[in-house]
Amino acid sequence: MKQLKREFIVEAWDAKELSEEDQELLERAHEAALNAYAPYSDFRVGAAVRLESGEIVIGSNQENMAYPSGMCAERTAFFAAGSQYPKQRIESAAVVTDREMEVHDFSPCGGCRQVMLESEIRNSAPIRFLMQPGTGEVIVSSNVSQFLPLTFQLPRT
Repeated sequence: MKQLKREFIVEAWDAKELSEEDQELLERAHEAALNAYAPYSDFRVGAAVRLESGEIVIGSNQENMAYPSGMCAERTAFFAAGSQYPKQRIESAAVVTDREMEVHDFSPCGGCRQVMLESEIRNSAPIRFLMQPGTGEVIVSSNVSQFLPLTFQLPRT
């Protein structure tokens, strides 16, 4: 028997300490959250994806009474980036909510983690990822793969 260990390392930042690019990404994600359709949960989430060209693609959560037909903000943004700019690499992404809460209580769901991981694999490069609940501190990760330590991947042939 052997043990397998993975570390999970993120940084906590005050938003004002971030680069202008990161601040812009968070701002665009907060703007996207205003477009959320969340009449059932009243939990508005926005996401923003920065492509290698500098273009920013946004998404918001879109709920539906026929649960689980809705879509999370992260998947909305990542899928929009992939369908509108299929040849561009994603450099960074941010997800926010307008709700004030503890930063350790806010993160992407499992489905979003899988989508982000596959985007990182397609990129062949890490995707810098930021999370901010409300106006609180920002959690920054150098990649999205660490959010899903046991991954599902089909073997490449």
